[in-house]
Amino acid sequence: MEAIILAGGKAERLGDAAQGKPKALVEVGGRPIAAYQVEQLAAVGVDRVIVSCVAGQEAAFEAAIGNLGPEIVAAGEPEPLGRGGGLRFAASARLEGGDVLAMNGDELVDVDLKQLLAAQGSGGAAATITVVPLRSPFGVVELDGDRVAGFREAPQLDEWVSCGVYALGEEALERLPDRGDHETTMFPELSAEGLLRAYRHDGFWLTVNTPKDLRLADEHLAANPGWPNA
Repeated sequence: MEAIILAGGKAERLGDAAQGKPKALVEVGGRPIAAYQVEQLAAVGVDRVIVSCVAGQEAAFEAAIGNLGPEIVAAGEPEPLGRGGGLRFAASARLEGGDVLAMNGDELVDVDLKQLLAAQGSGGAAATITVVPLRSPFGVVELDGDRVAGFREAPQLDEWVSCGVYALGEEALERLPDRGDHETTMFPELSAEGLLRAYRHDGFWLTVNTPKDLRLADEHLAANPGWPNA
């Protein structure tokens, strides 16, 4: 089985903390972010991972994550194609047909990938996206008329957001854009046609964008040895 990791991020917001590396190769817990993803994929039977990266970074990815079991194939984009275009470019390097797992290279998330594939395989959908409950970044003031009735710190809201982990069928792969973002083009089109399914995930999810995110990721991994497959 094959999978795709989107790893074209430049880590600009991480500044010096990135040490000049692509974001997916920035280390958390002493290992590249992408290493955790490759091990998650290997645990569900993925034996070939295609990494969509910037041209010229192929050797860096193959060296950093090439010893974790699955074959690593780095597909360097000749020019910036956007996330959807990057997925399409990487998908052109597949050797097999069928459903493909795909994930953003800057995420730490403990999605049950077997269950995600099962949801996709249950029929009728061109793609299945993993969604997580949205948590407010602020404390919430609860009101009773003009009276302050209480406070809630960063509560979970009644909304869901995509966490960048997908199972893509053949139709979805064929409809990926040549350029641009699939989440603003293809996914809305599939949704309007009733061909997009959601898989709910209520576990850990962290996008590593800033030095603060790096610290949170290090703290999580230190508190959870062997994560995410332990």
